[in-house]
Amino acid sequence: MKPAIHPAYRPVVFRDKAGDFAFLTRSTMTSDRTTEWEDGRTYPVIDVEISCASHPFYTGTARVLDAAGRVERFEQRYGRDGGRR
Repeated sequence: MKPAIHPAYRPVVFRDKAGDFAFLTRSTMTSDRTTEWEDGRTYPVIDVEISCASHPFYTGTARVLDAAGRVERFEQRYGRDGGRR
């Protein structure tokens, strides 16, 4: 890598606003706000709207769409061959 052209890659805490969840990882993102982590050190914190702790797919609260009904309605409206005649 060329020196002095890449952003600093350092530890950052990402905090989920929707759920009470935070994780420490490395990133190039910056923030003016900081938080004290479990190890006693202070790290920049980035607030995110959604993470694996609050996303419906990962929490098991996702709704299943009725895809079969949509396909049947499409076939009734436009025919089985998709309009190729």
